[in-house]
Amino acid sequence: MPSRKQWVFSRDTGGVKIPESVQRDVKKHLEAVAARHFKGKYTRLDIRFKAQFCYIDAYQEAPKLTKSWPPKDWPETRAEYLERLRNTPTHLCRLRYFGDDRWGWAFYTYSHEKYEFSYFPSGDAFGKPEEAFLVSAGIYLGDGPSI
Repeated sequence: MPSRKQWVFSRDTGGVKIPESVQRDVKKHLEAVAARHFKGKYTRLDIRFKAQFCYIDAYQEAPKLTKSWPPKDWPETRAEYLERLRNTPTHLCRLRYFGDDRWGWAFYTYSHEKYEFSYFPSGDAFGKPEEAFLVSAGIYLGDGPSI
């Protein structure tokens, strides 16, 4: 008997291009959620859109350094090192748009240096952008609300 190919929906592939009106709404809403829950934990957010994806990164102030930092053999000056840290993003998550306010998300794992498909706190594969942001920012920026 010949095998039949059957299409199966996957939450970790596909999606549709995010309309500009949705991009504006999502960006505005995420910035408000970030300001409310993570004030002082980041210096700026980078929320960018590409096709079906929304990438969310945060930038933080460089850590306080001891007077002996950097070591004499360090390849950059103290000022260069601090500036580099200030301009290095913390990748939080990537959202995937499926239309009709259906979003999937992937958490950025530094251990694997890639985005990993994730379920929302409710256990569902789809949820709201702010839910994914709150989980990701809570882990990487700390002290967020309990979900």
